[in-house]
Amino acid sequence: MAGKHPPDTASQPLSTIPLIVILGPTAVGKTEISIQLAEHLNGEIISADSRLFYRGMDIGTAKPSAAERARVPHHLIDVAEVDETWSLADFQREAQRVIADIHARRHLPFLVGGSGQYIRAICQGWTPPELPPHPALRAILSDWGRRIGAENLHARLGIIDPKAMQTIQPNNLRRTVRALEVIFTTGRRFSEQRGCRQSPYRLLLLGLHRPRAELYARIDARIHDMLKAGFVEEVQHLLARGYSPDLPSLSAIGYRQIIDYLQGRLSLEEAISQIKRLTRQFVRRQANWFKPDDPQIHWFTVGPYTLDDMEKTIKEFL
Repeated sequence: MAGKHPPDTASQPLSTIPLIVILGPTAVGKTEISIQLAEHLNGEIISADSRLFYRGMDIGTAKPSAAERARVPHHLIDVAEVDETWSLADFQREAQRVIADIHARRHLPFLVGGSGQYIRAICQGWTPPELPPHPALRAILSDWGRRIGAENLHARLGIIDPKAMQTIQPNNLRRTVRALEVIFTTGRRFSEQRGCRQSPYRLLLLGLHRPRAELYARIDARIHDMLKAGFVEEVQHLLARGYSPDLPSLSAIGYRQIIDYLQGRLSLEEAISQIKRLTRQFVRRQANWFKPDDPQIHWFTVGPYTLDDMEKTIKEFL
């Protein structure tokens, strides 16, 4: 059945349209497995990793290479400049448009990534609060966050709205500011204002797992490879182009620490140590989004037969 077209779904209701979701923690191996599955099943990949939106942030995000992207079509990679803001709502709108386009061409969409809130937004039909921006309040909150640090502002959000805090990464200043902006404008918790609809797709969620020690070893090797490939030089180039080191996009794990190294606040060894520690923390937070006992997720421990087993599961689903 390799290369088989999925059913003609262009004229069918959304709920009958299959969407394959490949999820799992950082460095587990989603990129290569999803590419192979898409090659075998006439698929296209929609990235659900918020770090891959930005052009020029390639090495530190482990972005799929040009050769990998040439094997199957990829979407929602390199869609914004480093100083542009791409919100969760922007992602959701574009992802839905791309999925519809893929179906119209009778290909199979694969939503792939480790950003839990981005995957949930698509799979659960999140409806974010429809509140216009409040520029003055946003500027005040952003300045406060820069002065006390993104993680400290995130902790203060947790005092007001613990549920919202759990859905936002501690270093994501922009989303923390937006949550506080909505709370202070409306007087209600941000988490109470985000709705969910019935999934507009027929979903198959496939999770990838590795033993924790193996995963951590892969993370360490990936960080070593990034530095060898020119991660420091990539960050230097971004700063030389005039991008502010305080941009939300450059608060991503790795970029913030390399900036601190370049600006003399950390040694390279300290920066590497922080990147490893923060990446491990991020992996543990990802586990809160994708739990081993979630009945909706079919889990696969990565090994010699994982690709065959996942392909069989997808074919049975289709």
